[in-house]
Amino acid sequence: MEFFRMKRDIPFMSWGKYTTTVSLITFLLAVFFLYSKGLNFSVDFTGGTVMEVHTAGQADLTGMRLSLKQLGLHDANVQNFGSSHDVLIRLPLRHGVSSGALSEKVRQALRQQDASLQVRRVEFVGPQVGDELVKDGSAALLFVSLGIVIYLSLRFKWRPAVATLMANLHDVVIILGFFAFFQWEFSLSVLAAVLAILGYSVNESVVVFDRVRENFRKMRGASVSQVIDNAITRTMSRTIITHGCTQLMVTSMLFFGGEALHYFALALT
Repeated sequence: MEFFRMKRDIPFMSWGKYTTTVSLITFLLAVFFLYSKGLNFSVDFTGGTVMEVHTAGQADLTGMRLSLKQLGLHDANVQNFGSSHDVLIRLPLRHGVSSGALSEKVRQALRQQDASLQVRRVEFVGPQVGDELVKDGSAALLFVSLGIVIYLSLRFKWRPAVATLMANLHDVVIILGFFAFFQWEFSLSVLAAVLAILGYSVNESVVVFDRVRENFRKMRGASVSQVIDNAITRTMSRTIITHGCTQLMVTSMLFFGGEALHYFALALT
């Protein structure tokens, strides 16, 4: 499907030096911030207390967050789940404070705001569970990358497979670099967004490389740069439609999805 048709090929390869320079600088900065600052892992990875509460009326999430901040819990995550009456609260691990004492302190503070509040469930996520999630998440990224290389090696050759892997690594590291620089919370939903980005990147690479392979058979007298320029230009319409539609959905989640989807949408943006 073509939304519009290009009459001339866009000379992408002629801008290669400039785009590669910008890309390399951005990649190195991302690596630097990941090394110097590190990721701000959520309770899912670091461990902490998870509370499930229920209110008679619609839960006031803003008021709950304000009450938790007054207790010094600035990193607490408050979000609806299931219905507007049910709230899930994630509290980071605090040294020297037991999970029971912390949850009781939070319960009393929230009851002052809403007397109808009931605590349905309190769970403690230990650091060992968090470490296991980090390992499992890293393993997921590794297996996805290996699967990409194997698939593209069978579909094309090993060179496109390596090129795609490098492009995917570039995309993931830059996203993680942004999260490290701004110290945005890295949760399981963000990890899911990273895996989704890998899927989009692989899909785009397969389409472009398939057109490149086809062009090498059709454009016998053309140079490599001309073949690649033609392949990217001819797939441009599809790229704009696919990513444009996705971006519309992601933007709506970013602005209207609430705190639960905020960083997931931010990573995809």
